[in-house]
Amino acid sequence: MKNFYLLLICLICLSNVSIGKSYKVSTPEAFQNAAAKARTGDQIIIANGSYIGWAITAEIQGTTDHPVIIRAETTGKVVFTGDVTKPVFLLTGSYTEISGLHFSGCIVSKAAGKSGVLIELKESLHSRITDCTFTNNAVKVQYMPLVVISGKGEYNRVDHCTFTGNIDNQELQVKITKETVPLNTTIDHNLFNDKPKVSWKGTNGGECVQVGQDPIMLGTQSSHTIVRDNRFIHCNGEAEVISNKSSSNKYLHNYFEDCRGELVMRGGHDCLVDSNTVKGGSGGIRINGSGHTVTNNTLIGLPTAIRLMYGMSKGKSEIGFYVAAGDITIKNNFINKCTTGILIGDSKNADWTGKFDTNRYPSRTMQDVAPYNNTMEGNTITETEKPLVQNEQ
Repeated sequence: MKNFYLLLICLICLSNVSIGKSYKVSTPEAFQNAAAKARTGDQIIIANGSYIGWAITAEIQGTTDHPVIIRAETTGKVVFTGDVTKPVFLLTGSYTEISGLHFSGCIVSKAAGKSGVLIELKESLHSRITDCTFTNNAVKVQYMPLVVISGKGEYNRVDHCTFTGNIDNQELQVKITKETVPLNTTIDHNLFNDKPKVSWKGTNGGECVQVGQDPIMLGTQSSHTIVRDNRFIHCNGEAEVISNKSSSNKYLHNYFEDCRGELVMRGGHDCLVDSNTVKGGSGGIRINGSGHTVTNNTLIGLPTAIRLMYGMSKGKSEIGFYVAAGDITIKNNFINKCTTGILIGDSKNADWTGKFDTNRYPSRTMQDVAPYNNTMEGNTITETEKPLVQNEQ
């Protein structure tokens, strides 16, 4: 009987190890055929080499214990390059993981009504992009991202990827529309570095991470995105390294060093900004909207560590191109060697007449609504010329 149980355990272990088939591919056609056949626990292995002109759309279903894996034969040695006018990988389905791919020198643009992107998880559930590298890619149309999470997906993840030296692009976008909000996306342990300033008019469209696109019409959409444990080094694309334009998100334990931009609550409400570190660069944390909590952050060597902004409106129901910072909790932050520690009331009376479309965005144009009902508690501000500046009246 003892031998019987030992044999049974061995058979169970063997079945777990051997679950799934492997398909090795080197052409788009072979990939599509493998994707059509792939089942729980299978692997699609892309052979080492350099590839141009792929445009894969695949719906693949795995399970929580046995996802379907799409991976490089050798991490970093499967390289996609060249012109991109459609998604290189557009993945739907569930429990799918794509890993180890390298995208280098891609020229991403639009053509024939199609829009290029390197990887998009659309309507995906519990899917993952991991250990991929994106280097020296460029886009030819403003506001185009390299990686997108879109549709009515849930619990997708982008982690341990590297984005370096990309040009005129947004790196990573959680796409929110009136109809669709991806929920519970996690963006963690990625490296963003050496991003040059974008060349677009207005120096806009160069965020590393963008969660939501339209702060006026969609800022109240709650996506429950978590952005944590990422590193941003020399990211100079535009004024917003991270741009939050939706509600109920969390920004935790991220590290910024010498970036020409800030961690920005541009739109949306009720976000948590906790335990991030910003060293050097053009600024720290900029806040519009209401109900945000900003706690336990470390900000060193900045012109202004934390800025609470004027708006054209206040609260969650009024429409404004900018919403005044209100009901914000600023607590237990450490600020050192900054020119200004906390500025309450930046961009007072800024006039936006003619600078945005008031038909699309039915907002007043004067930024004259002061920050209100904000709580400052337990912040440590040292070696700073102006620890607290109030410009509310």
